[in-house]
Amino acid sequence: MKILIINKFLKPRGGSETYIIELGACLHQKGHEVQYFGMDDPDRTLGNASNLYTSGLDFHTRGMRRFKYPFSILYSREAKNKLEQVLKDFNPDVVHLNNFNYQLTPSVIYGVRAHDKRTGKKTAIFYTAHDYQLLCPNHMLNSPGDGQNCELCVDGRYQNCVRKKCIHSSLVKSILGAAEGAVYRKLGTYRYIDRIICPSHFLETKMNQVELFRGRTVTLHNFAGNMEVPPTHKKDYVLYFGRYSSEKGMGTLLKACRELPYIPFVFAGSGPLERLAEGVPNIRNIGFMTGEALHKVIREARFSIYPSEYYENCPFSVIESQLLCTPVLGARIGGIPELIEDGVNGALFDSGNLEDLKEKIRNLWNSPALCSAWAENCGKVRYDTAETYCDKLMELYREELRQ
Repeated sequence: MKILIINKFLKPRGGSETYIIELGACLHQKGHEVQYFGMDDPDRTLGNASNLYTSGLDFHTRGMRRFKYPFSILYSREAKNKLEQVLKDFNPDVVHLNNFNYQLTPSVIYGVRAHDKRTGKKTAIFYTAHDYQLLCPNHMLNSPGDGQNCELCVDGRYQNCVRKKCIHSSLVKSILGAAEGAVYRKLGTYRYIDRIICPSHFLETKMNQVELFRGRTVTLHNFAGNMEVPPTHKKDYVLYFGRYSSEKGMGTLLKACRELPYIPFVFAGSGPLERLAEGVPNIRNIGFMTGEALHKVIREARFSIYPSEYYENCPFSVIESQLLCTPVLGARIGGIPELIEDGVNGALFDSGNLEDLKEKIRNLWNSPALCSAWAENCGKVRYDTAETYCDKLMELYREELRQ
């Protein structure tokens, strides 16, 4: 089968890019032809045989180019035209969209259907919803100005994005984001997407609130590679690893740490609230870590905490902790509860509730035998590998192409 994967960035960068790189490699290993389309970049590592990509677009750039952005983020004629040439040369069976809004724009969807009209064939269009972009212009279902979760735009009332300046606290960017959402919702552009892959049941539920998406969604939790877990002696600390930001629940967690001074915490990460983690006597801030160094810190923790206060989708930090046999105390919000079996391999607390968080931390810290039992149960948790995920995806591809 021929598969064209579309993503704005074609190099290692974030979760979406990790996904397309591993997915494409796995599909290729299974004998399928895979090519990619997105923005050009000197560090680009993925490509297509036509060697055609869109010009790079950086919304933080200053100078004359920024005046073109209002038009570029709504509709990219360049992306549509270049994609059509790639489609003509490659003639894929499936086009799999990932992050495409703003830089590539939904013009790529029209490019696929224009190709179909010329060739008389049907190309299956899939979309993996890595976030809430099709529901919320700032893609988080969260209002940064007041730090509250917000669903006002889900039913198409995008003026709320403008009123709250939800995109980078910028009125101009929020107007453009709202305009993009309103235009393509009104045109019904996303009706051309055949299947929407949701990494959590929670996200699928939100997507299905909109009639335009209802009936075309399916949940596939993110895949995760197998991890070697050598015999590990647990050490006496509680771990938080990830981004230091308010939507991740850092403010509430820091308060809990201060009010539980006899419990040692280790923080591994970076972000805008990093300064607040300094100077708390029972917090050892070891900064941003990756690879085996991070894995060792995770393995040796009694338990980890994932205190998010926004609608997380399918956080890999929870999966990673479990695969390394460290139970997670997670916030009961978004897709997090789908990953933790409360009382079996971890625990849940009410998101943003300081007293509930403190009580759960205190109880777990005073119950090392329970933590050990949960750690053992984490070793039994199974997630799809990239290979089994690809098998499921291929079945969905074939099912759509048979229709």
